[in-house]
Amino acid sequence: MELFYCLAFGGLSMVVAALELSKTNKDRVAISSAFNSFKNNYLVVYSLAMAGDWLQGPYVYYLYSQYGFDKGDIGRLFIAGFGSSMLFGTIVGSLADKQGRKRACVTYCIAYILSCITKHSPEYKVLMLGRVLGGIATSLLFSAFESWLVAEHFKKGFDPQWLSLTFSKAIFLGNGLVAIISGLFANVLVDNLGLGPVAPFDAAAILLAIAMVIILPSWSENYGDPSESNDLIAQFKVAAVAIASDEKIALLGAIQSLFEGSMYTFVFLWTPALSPNDEDLPHGFIFATFMLSSMLGSSIASRLLARPTPKVESYMQIVFAISSFTLMLPTFTSFLVAPSTENGGSISFGGRILFFGFCVFEASVGIFWPSIMKMRSQYIPEEARSTIMNFFRIPLNIFVCIVLYNVSAFPITVMFGMCSIFLFMASILQRRLMVVAEIHRSRAQDWPSLNERDGETAPLNI
Repeated sequence: MELFYCLAFGGLSMVVAALELSKTNKDRVAISSAFNSFKNNYLVVYSLAMAGDWLQGPYVYYLYSQYGFDKGDIGRLFIAGFGSSMLFGTIVGSLADKQGRKRACVTYCIAYILSCITKHSPEYKVLMLGRVLGGIATSLLFSAFESWLVAEHFKKGFDPQWLSLTFSKAIFLGNGLVAIISGLFANVLVDNLGLGPVAPFDAAAILLAIAMVIILPSWSENYGDPSESNDLIAQFKVAAVAIASDEKIALLGAIQSLFEGSMYTFVFLWTPALSPNDEDLPHGFIFATFMLSSMLGSSIASRLLARPTPKVESYMQIVFAISSFTLMLPTFTSFLVAPSTENGGSISFGGRILFFGFCVFEASVGIFWPSIMKMRSQYIPEEARSTIMNFFRIPLNIFVCIVLYNVSAFPITVMFGMCSIFLFMASILQRRLMVVAEIHRSRAQDWPSLNERDGETAPLNI
């Protein structure tokens, strides 16, 4: 069985390496040394920030169980994290637009460091406080860093096409390579060095502190719309009006919520799906293989984004359709493959099918992140970027909280089937986004000829 996972991991490694080495000149973009320096600085900081998050993932549940809490108590702690992200994340995101994105990134580091410190206490209230801080930090991680990057990229006058390069590299490193290394490093700290389940949280705090030390002197501050001194309520109104008045933004928010909601549900469900009879699974190996699949996806995305065709709006509808099929596999296999009745042992034949399907889903996740970043940079207005991005996370967090609360109320096939339907809906909405974007592009191209014919200039608000 170890050979099975080694072959899967090794095969994916060779595919990723082949994709990277086989890039043609068409896939590579000529860039300036100034941009290269800017990009590398951001990638170092983003990788450290993501490492601080990834190091904690494998041992959160285990640490809580070691403190003597049962599944219900642990479930409430997880709900507190997502609920905090939903309730406070939008407010913090709005403050990032108003008070500065650099400050928000520093706040992320501080909040997550404090969250890591709380893990030393076995007191439930202290751990709950840590989850609240972690929820706030998560909202900042997935909004403030991207908002700072986009604003700074254009402020420095870099080519818009180069932004896709930074996005794809950030996902390849931060959500791929760093995730694999973080998982292995956490395993070494806990199992090999015997430092206990709190050690990965201490390591995360150190890396976050290093990221903060780099940010403070090397990053300049940027804001939303500097011409307006909006209060928080006004900032919410600006974001709400932007979403309501622009179909592209509303579609993008719905697509993001549907995909990420399904993704976070998958994170909770893949273990029982692969081991319904408590089969002996090498969880670390499986996690590393999933992350390698995500790296494969981000490598594919970097090639796609470097080319003028196909457009990101076009190929993402295919990605969503494929991911929908992969999460329907647990339902299919429950009917087509005879379930194993033997407790323990190695992974079943049906489990192997699901494993490869889940690897394909993780590759879709790797394509999704840089692609959604690209679309957000095109469609979300700069003056309320962080606020709007956190608005998108409200339905996501509500959905995940509901799933966590009812995770044992429905069969696992029903939960996966629901996620598959959501992803199919995302594919349909992506198709609509592509049509709307093409209409706006054609109108923008028609305006110069219309103005020349009428002898006047009329700006088009796209």
